[in-house]
Amino acid sequence: MQLDPRQTQALLAVIDTGSFERAATELHLTASAVSQRVRALETALGTPLVVRTRPCRTTPAGQRLLQYLRRVKSLEEDLRADFAGGSDPLAVTIAVNADTLASWLLPALAGFIIEERILLDLTVDDQDHTYALLEAGLALGCVSTEAKPMRGCQAQPLGSMRYRCMAAPAFRDRWFAKGMTRAAVQQAPVVEFNRKDKLQADFLQRHYGLMPGSYASHFVPASEAFMRAIELGLGWGMLPEVQMAALQRQGTLVDIAPHRPTDVRLFWHTWKVQSPRMELLSEALLKAAGRVLR
Repeated sequence: MQLDPRQTQALLAVIDTGSFERAATELHLTASAVSQRVRALETALGTPLVVRTRPCRTTPAGQRLLQYLRRVKSLEEDLRADFAGGSDPLAVTIAVNADTLASWLLPALAGFIIEERILLDLTVDDQDHTYALLEAGLALGCVSTEAKPMRGCQAQPLGSMRYRCMAAPAFRDRWFAKGMTRAAVQQAPVVEFNRKDKLQADFLQRHYGLMPGSYASHFVPASEAFMRAIELGLGWGMLPEVQMAALQRQGTLVDIAPHRPTDVRLFWHTWKVQSPRMELLSEALLKAAGRVLR
């Protein structure tokens, strides 16, 4: 079956912008024209593709089509660049967890991205949730804790990111003078990234039998501000070794549970069929992770 490129372009625009109105602005059409194209595509395929909410989202059938369209677009852009002598940039959408982005990803890939003229479109989410973005067709690759690849994809181990329970020295002296006892961790504030972040919650449940809601929490959903909140003594929290090593050497942060590190295994998920430059990016990412992660 031949897909109408104008209809598929309309679908991509609706999902990327979140609404028919914004898609219309991007495509220089009326919202009615965009809606007609999407409905024509749904009629041709015999199934609904878009849930018309705010923002718009895909149905399961729409997800499968979106996955296919993203890959085709990437392959076409790479082919066009090849015929143009490699002068055209390639846009790549990647879903990545905040700690990976804040620590090793960009420094490790910067040279490759510049040389190969890659344009990154990064979506940041918790490492337990980035997989859903690839599944929804919103990314071409993702860094995730999920080990099992979905159909048509491959999952390659990146290594483990080690987290340690860190606090400012004054905070440790105030709340954990006798160590991280169950009574102490119930009273001492903890810094969590957001409500998807389960690192601290899993640690407290595993070692102290504490359930979420039974201790005080700050929520600071930005990597630099998260680390800064801990440094300023607002609470204790779990930080990756690759991110906080310098502050620990300076004595600004101290490890309050040195014998209880948490290792989080990360995997790189991509489609088995990739554009040439996406394959090269995957190779560069795996090599970089091998130098940084455990």
